[in-house]
Amino acid sequence: MTQTILIVEDNVNAQNMVRNYLQDQGFAVLLANNGEDALQVLETQQPHLILLDIMMPKMDGYAFIRKVRRQMAVPVIMLTAKRHEHNIVKGFELGADDYITKPFRMRELLMRIRAVLRRSATLAPISTDESRTTGQITINSKHQTVTVAGRQVDLTHTEFIVFGQLFDSADVPVSRATLCTQLIQHNYSGSEMTLKTHIRNLRQKVEPDPVTPKYIETIYGVGYRLRTHE
Repeated sequence: MTQTILIVEDNVNAQNMVRNYLQDQGFAVLLANNGEDALQVLETQQPHLILLDIMMPKMDGYAFIRKVRRQMAVPVIMLTAKRHEHNIVKGFELGADDYITKPFRMRELLMRIRAVLRRSATLAPISTDESRTTGQITINSKHQTVTVAGRQVDLTHTEFIVFGQLFDSADVPVSRATLCTQLIQHNYSGSEMTLKTHIRNLRQKVEPDPVTPKYIETIYGVGYRLRTHE
């Protein structure tokens, strides 16, 4: 099956260069010049992955991914000239799956794309059961969905890795090192700063009140614990 990639990029030369290369590699390609155009494309098309520039007119990449993550969990790779860590962390906070800084080599871009597509196709918690429930939390490994107290929560692939590890050790503390290792094994950034970002995002999505977490507890000096029972 041919996989489709949506390129969201306002630089026509860069857009055409990436499009031609990906088409030569066997991908189908959709194009959008900014976030607003890309949202219109997503109304009728379902790409397997989005390559997202950050600095664009009308609607930049940050605003676009914020809207997309309310609707779907399509993988997103940021293409950015911003090399500062806080810019990259912001992208992860909003739900990006990976990033690559400009200028980049086409071969590197292709490797990143294939890695993210591979993860999105095969990602699952340790258990092979498709759906498991503990307390008020249900996790489905096939569809990568989480339901908390009857409410479905949409997670990115990286968030699902972290949440799945916590779920597999429900009510038992999981060290930061273990969670970082899980991210690294899936070829994601495994820094503690990135992990804290994912935990913060998970609490925003999972908790009734993220300021006073009910489910995802911080175990000081150790890591985190997913509480599934009172």
